[in-house]
Amino acid sequence: MLRHDVHDVRRRDFLRWLAASPLLASAGGLAAFEPVIAQEAPRRVFDDIVQSAEDALDIWDLQRAAEVTVPTAHYGYIMTGVDGEESYANNRTSLERLRLRARRLVDVSNLDTKVNLFGREWPTPIMIAPCGSQRAFHAEGELAVARAAASRTHLQTLSTVSSTAVEEVNEARGEPVWYQLYLAPVGPGSWEGATALMQRSRDAGCPTIVYTVDLQGGSNRVTLERYRRADDRTCTNCHTPGGRAGGPKPNLRGLPRGEPDPGLGRSTTWETIPRLRDATDQRFIIKGIMTAEDAELCVRYGVDGVWVSNHGGRAEGSGQATIDALPEIAEAVSGRVPVIVDSGFRRGSDIVKGIARGATAVAVGRPYLWGLGAFGQEGVERALDILTREMQITMRAIGAPSLADLGPHTIAEP
Repeated sequence: MLRHDVHDVRRRDFLRWLAASPLLASAGGLAAFEPVIAQEAPRRVFDDIVQSAEDALDIWDLQRAAEVTVPTAHYGYIMTGVDGEESYANNRTSLERLRLRARRLVDVSNLDTKVNLFGREWPTPIMIAPCGSQRAFHAEGELAVARAAASRTHLQTLSTVSSTAVEEVNEARGEPVWYQLYLAPVGPGSWEGATALMQRSRDAGCPTIVYTVDLQGGSNRVTLERYRRADDRTCTNCHTPGGRAGGPKPNLRGLPRGEPDPGLGRSTTWETIPRLRDATDQRFIIKGIMTAEDAELCVRYGVDGVWVSNHGGRAEGSGQATIDALPEIAEAVSGRVPVIVDSGFRRGSDIVKGIARGATAVAVGRPYLWGLGAFGQEGVERALDILTREMQITMRAIGAPSLADLGPHTIAEP
């Protein structure tokens, strides 16, 4: 692609993004941005889209490549938050606001980035968060992600609404992944279906259930809808019964229907947890925790791990960033169970901040999805490599030779 062609593509994509943005209407429409566009477009000398995964210098290079590769509505699915996107934005703003205290004259010739989760040692604390429908971003979808996770030895969690069956993903990964559980509205919706789904993941060898609890109220994904409206493809070719993306997701096919159980929907309470725990001997983690009170309840109800998450800003519009919620949760848990955090982590320095604020491990979502959409398995590997390298550079730069050297003292509050 010639340089002027690249800039034309980038300008079109910027306008496409702007048209989908909920900020457009409040800013006075597209016309309000035209002087800025005219002024800035000729100056974007270094904004060429990378042509291969290995050319990506940071996660944002992968995002820009995915933006022009992934179908419009599918890219909107990756990018959407909820409401005015305050939670989505604050995940980044809060991470960028934090400063790291750098110590000098520390021997950092041998870094120790290993983390132990339930007796299993991993080379880094970087995990792959669950996301559904990954074949919407690349033809190999979850299989490409699993192969990348295997090649780089990262822990992977698979979504209930994966576009690939858990058995196939485990085969591609070379060992069983963790299994993320939805119950309703996107999960099985009945107790019989829920227990059968957990049993299926257990039979596939998945050692851990990650029960996601932050979508009981639904989500108002305005940006996703704007991207859908901007997509000129005929979506019903796939998203109808009989279409390529029609019908139940692979992990939900063949499950017993049973009677719909309101207790697995909006009326789910903490009293549901023992019922789920008793239904399987797998480890049980709750994902979507944002307060110390709920972290305490997790421990009280015998949960094996706490996953701090606001679903990447796509579940609730509270505006609370996970990195800000993390310290009180880590204090409440007090080392009794592992604490995992996600949402907004884009740099290796972000990973360091997450560990310093009390996380055992940090899960990433959009970074590897951008890599997947742009370049498949190689893109996912590149995303993981970038984050790992940046984390190592940051640890050396601040005089922290191991994860154990990170803590509240590492953070300089603004």
